[in-house]
Formats: sequence, structure tokens, C-alpha cells
Amino acid sequence: MSKINADWKVEPHGSLDAVGDGIWSVEGSITMPLGRFPRRMTVIRLSHGALAIWSPISLDDREMARLDALGPVAFLIVPNAGHRLDLKAWKDRYPNARIVAPPGAARNVAEVAPVDDTANVLEDPGVALQRVAGTSADEFAMIVSRGGGVTLILNDILSSIRHPHGIGATILARLFGFGVDRPRTSRLIRHRYVDDPAAVARQFRTWAAIPNLRRLIVSHVDLIEDDPARTLEAAAADLER
Repeated sequence: MSKINADWKVEPHGSLDAVGDGIWSVEGSITMPLGRFPRRMTVIRLSHGALAIWSPISLDDREMARLDALGPVAFLIVPNAGHRLDLKAWKDRYPNARIVAPPGAARNVAEVAPVDDTANVLEDPGVALQRVAGTSADEFAMIVSRGGGVTLILNDILSSIRHPHGIGATILARLFGFGVDRPRTSRLIRHRYVDDPAAVARQFRTWAAIPNLRRLIVSHVDLIEDDPARTLEAAAADLER
């Protein structure tokens, strides 16, 4: 894991863009030798008006001002222990925000900032946090149901890095199978976190059957809006090979 950022450290990133009803997302990156490894933060405005931040990334002043204009930050969601890089800086900036992490990741996350909750405590009937089946290190997924359809937000269990930035990132993405050719569970994540590939495949197929599934948002990194159900079915088949 990269070193934890003790202060507000801004790496290269894009703009915070609306991708759905009450959902915004921004692509950022982590600087590495000969490239930048892409990552993504997603913002969900809950039914009570507050914001839940999925996999927080420190942004520049302009984009943070845009974020603050959307509503108060109430929840910082750390979807697995590998996504705590900017957590301390966010907690310092928003001390009243509650940190939510999966049960199996809570101990490691708490090394950076105290974990307040390990369950779906977002108080929005249209937003569900759930643990990903088949993973030895707990990981969250989020299902956001709105009038315009359903958005499934995933973390590391599915990757789609179609356009890595730089030679180093390209080598890493291809070597470990981070979805350069098509969205899939990377070899790195299978080795580190998946203890039951069949259970993960069943999870993918369960999500694929969600009515009116409009898009997938993954932390690494491309939005998937072209037949997301078929994407999940194909990723399930990859796990079964």
C-alpha cells in the first residue's frame, strides 16, 4: 500500500462530474514511477441531503468547493483497507463525518482514523451498503436506487483500466490484469482478497439480475454504462475459468 497521506495532498485529477441522479464521480491518480495509477472517488447525495463519500480522494480547492456546495459531508466510506490513503486528511477536514468500513477492514482502517460503523447506516432507503461475497478481506459494494435506474458502485473486486497513464501504470495494469482488455477481477485482487471465486461469481450474477441496472462505477477506474449486466456476467465467467 502507498504511504498514508498525513496532510491534504492533491494528486492529478479530473473534474467532479454528475453521472446519475444525486451521484457525482471524479477520476484521480496516484503518482508512481513512469506513470500514474488511476483511481476514482464517488459522491452520493442521500435522501436527507447529506453526502456519502466513497473512497475519498483529496481534490484541489476548486473541486472541493464544488463538492461542499452539494451538501454537508456526513459519511466517509472506506470500501476496503487498501483505500485509506487520504482518509486522515478528510477526517481532519470533516471531523464530524462518520467513517464507515467493512467489518474485516475496520482494524486496519482504524490505524488511520477511528471507524464509527461497519454496516449500512446511511439512513437512505434507496442506498444499500453490502459486503462482497467470497472475499477473505471484507469489501463493500453500494447499490443506489433512484428514479432513473440503479447504479452499482464497486471497489477493487472489478477493475476496468482501459487507458493506463504512462509506461509504469501500463505494465502494472497489464501484468496484474486490471481490466485493460475488458472489466474483470484483477489477478492481484484474486490473490490477495478472494478466497472463494465461485461465491464472487455468484455475487456478480446476482448483481447482473438487478432490474434497471444502468451503470457500474469502479474505483479503478472507467465508468461502465454499456450493458453493465453483460459486463458482470462476463466477469463471473472469467472467475470460473
